[in-house]
Amino acid sequence: MSVAPSSSEELISSEKLSLLQGSKNLLAFSGGADSTALFYTLLAHKIPFDISIVHYGLRPQADEELASAQALAKKHHLVCHVLRSEKIGQNFESAARKIRYDFFEQLIEKHGYSALLTAHHLQDRLEWMLMQLCKGAGSAELLGMREREKRSSYTLFRPLIESSKEEILAYLKQKNIPWFHDESNDDPRYRRNYFRHAVVNDLLKEHTEGIRQSFRYLEEDVNELIKEAKVHEAVEMSLFLSTGHRRSDIYHIDKILKSKGYLLTAAQREELKRKDEIVAGRKFLLLIDKSVCVVAPYVKEIMDKAFKEECRKLGVPAKLRPYLLRTPLAFILFCRFLPCDIDMHRKA
Repeated sequence: MSVAPSSSEELISSEKLSLLQGSKNLLAFSGGADSTALFYTLLAHKIPFDISIVHYGLRPQADEELASAQALAKKHHLVCHVLRSEKIGQNFESAARKIRYDFFEQLIEKHGYSALLTAHHLQDRLEWMLMQLCKGAGSAELLGMREREKRSSYTLFRPLIESSKEEILAYLKQKNIPWFHDESNDDPRYRRNYFRHAVVNDLLKEHTEGIRQSFRYLEEDVNELIKEAKVHEAVEMSLFLSTGHRRSDIYHIDKILKSKGYLLTAAQREELKRKDEIVAGRKFLLLIDKSVCVVAPYVKEIMDKAFKEECRKLGVPAKLRPYLLRTPLAFILFCRFLPCDIDMHRKA
């Protein structure tokens, strides 16, 4: 069983905190134990940051949580960005995640934040790993949440990723810091909560250090396996140069889809190993074509003959043409990465 920390220095290492000193940071805040602990740790170390909170309007307590977050930000002279979400129907967890990250990325673009901080911790990481294990996944998908992930215009940083929930609660208790408990986290209808209460909490009570070390090794292995890729965006299309390694390309495609609120199935990953082009969920066209990988909306449309012929000469895949016809900016981006330009872009 892990020992409760005695100071904020033990909750997050000074080495991790130093990475945030020179950046403009945005903290995804909820008022729960995890984001509250991260909030006060950043304050204690004089790390500059603002906060953002999404109000889904589902629980009576949510109004109190929002008011508290705004008061906390005002007290410490921080900006508090607020989004009041529209009502979500089906697939709440996936839809809510997309709403959150769309909001965060809009703020990042508008205000020039260079790092997005989230309060994911060791329990979150282990829950994700077990869910992926049950669906069929490789080592990269099992690792899931990484401590730092470079996105197109910012870095996603999870400073608490090696901290257990027990350590976080001990920190809050020691500092006498109040926080809100979201009762939806106890609802077994959510798959993540089932894993948390049936498996994860008990495992971490007895094996915290071993699990923590296993994730360190797994992250080292994934760093060797997965090659980096710079993702370019145009309207709803995402594109990157192939890493030259099919496994890495599928990993990056999977990440892009996740950011769009869609999770690849194990069967779809296997299909991408065999094919250069598939349609996922009748919504997304996935291409690994001539050293370029593309995630674009899947569109069926009667083609303009002149445009169709231009695409044929350029070597644009047939299923991508209707979307490019509808979206000129995406067509311009795709043409920049046609084979004649690839060597130039690799050098850029």
